[in-house]
Amino acid sequence: GEISQLLQVKLLRVIQERIYEPLGGTDSIKTDVRIIAATNKKIEKLVKSGQFREDFYYRINVMRIKLPPLRERREDIPLLIKHFIRRFNNLKNKYISDISPEALVVLVNYDFPGNIRELENIIEHAFVLCKNKIIELNDLPESFSSKVVPSLIKPTSMDQLESEYLLEALKRNNWNRKKTAEELGIHKTTLWRKIKKLNIQSLS
Repeated sequence: GEISQLLQVKLLRVIQERIYEPLGGTDSIKTDVRIIAATNKKIEKLVKSGQFREDFYYRINVMRIKLPPLRERREDIPLLIKHFIRRFNNLKNKYISDISPEALVVLVNYDFPGNIRELENIIEHAFVLCKNKIIELNDLPESFSSKVVPSLIKPTSMDQLESEYLLEALKRNNWNRKKTAEELGIHKTTLWRKIKKLNIQSLS
């Protein structure tokens, strides 16, 4: 969504003819590649306004995957937090093992207008302040650390929070796994694996 029309023309030639000339080279080189493109722009609108080449758009728009914003897949938040904790442990040579249930509840209930990058920045901020092995609520940015944890939600671990989240979704859909998976924006086999892993069982 950001590249110039000149570069679009060059890429279109590579895709269609499967040849290119390296910078500074004189000979054409054959290539056979798979192109994965990502954007947060509305490309259809750019095409209509003439800012994006229509032929290039339809050439790269073969298999399309829409990634929902983080607020529509809150069950991913605990997994992403674990990932960022591992990442920053390696980068900053620290050993933080987990995040407290209170801090986790606050993050899971946040809408994340900045999506995954915002969550990453929040965890990096917490790494600067965290003096122990557990990220606490007061390690989060001030706008989060002042939040009150809902009294009805008192998980003791990430797994328990995820279990409660999935359980509520299953109840809303009368334990229909297909409908629940559609609501959560995940594949039904992924939901089945989570149910098995977390040992979620119907109370009926």
